[in-house]
Amino acid sequence: MTKVVCPGSFDPVTNGHLDIIGRASRLFDEVVVAVLVNESKRGLFTIDERLELLDRATSQFPNVSTASFNGLLVDFCSDNGISAIVKGLRAVTDFDYELQMAQMNSSLTEVDTLFIPTTPEYSFLASSLVKEVAKHGGDVSRLVPDFVLTELKAKYA
Repeated sequence: MTKVVCPGSFDPVTNGHLDIIGRASRLFDEVVVAVLVNESKRGLFTIDERLELLDRATSQFPNVSTASFNGLLVDFCSDNGISAIVKGLRAVTDFDYELQMAQMNSSLTEVDTLFIPTTPEYSFLASSLVKEVAKHGGDVSRLVPDFVLTELKAKYA
């Protein structure tokens, strides 16, 4: 049974994230969507809120679960029997950064990193951009699930 992880901050989860998660769920037996706990950064949504939004957003995928972690991703993988990391790539700049991370991770453990190119309609999409547009009253309804849009509006009300 192949168990993989899709790590990220998911602050908030976007349709671009769900594209990668959904595609990974068709390729692998089990997908864990893992939210990084970074004590040095304060997100718009708490870790618990992100996990709740992710649980709702991924409920359509029966082989997807959610978790949070702090520390090294490779340690999370080792502790949870995860054999590979799945990352979405939007552009060449993502590849440069993610390749370095993949090589560092492979130097620490035997966990492989696999890249899935994003669907073109989401190639520009980042949680930080969604938050910035939503903060200023812009329309992000096509970029996030409806319930995430509701929560964004509540945060910026």
